[in-house]
Amino acid sequence: MSSIKHIAIYGKGGIGKSCTASNIAAACAEEGHRVLVVGCDPKSDSSITLVGRRIPTMMDLIQRGGEIKEKDVVFSGYKGVKCIEVGGPEPGVGCAGRGIIVAIDFLRKVSRAMEEVDLVLYDVPGDIVCGGFSAPIRKGLVSQAYIITSGEYMPLYAGNNICKGLRRLNTPLAGVICNSREAAGEREIVESFARELKSRMVAFIPKDPIVQKCERLAVTVIEGAPASQIADVYRALARDIMSAAKPAIPEPLTDERLMELTRA
Repeated sequence: MSSIKHIAIYGKGGIGKSCTASNIAAACAEEGHRVLVVGCDPKSDSSITLVGRRIPTMMDLIQRGGEIKEKDVVFSGYKGVKCIEVGGPEPGVGCAGRGIIVAIDFLRKVSRAMEEVDLVLYDVPGDIVCGGFSAPIRKGLVSQAYIITSGEYMPLYAGNNICKGLRRLNTPLAGVICNSREAAGEREIVESFARELKSRMVAFIPKDPIVQKCERLAVTVIEGAPASQIADVYRALARDIMSAAKPAIPEPLTDERLMELTRA
């Protein structure tokens, strides 16, 4: 059985999935792990801070036709992190989730990148209610998931919906990551949310201007501010992800209970 970890990071749009995924990848690579980041968001921004620029997407290249080689779709970033961007269809045309399946199948034909790493990290759009965005799970690519949220109602609501999808797909939740928006009682709310899901909060990422500063420079915090406290938070999260912690099928909250939780 393969020892490669295949992990998806889900969460509401704008909650900080790509930033968190890229910093996890950089921190893992810093400790000697071989990492592949698969950007599944049509915005194709998962790899910018790792590579330092926007890279071509697989869907764009496939749609153009012609011969495509590994070097056209797999790019090396910080500390050797391999990056690919799936991309997506034009707005209003086609299903981005279907694009993920097409792109991954195509990647396996032209590259062994997915077999030559210790961690494959999928940065996935948060709407698992759309069957397309559950594509990495349905395709058997993902073995466990993490959810990113804050202590605000809408990210928690999205996270709870994602857990409903994970449960339906019999996919374990490895943990909940709080990307702080400095909401009142935020840490306690997210800890309670994770506990009621029968999971745990694996990291509390404080709001820090260093993160935005590094993003503007197109670098991860691990590279741009390696001695910062926030870099150490990402390192601790990366170590947790690479550990042997046992994930579990989540037990989503009722809408009423979720509302109660955020009013506490």
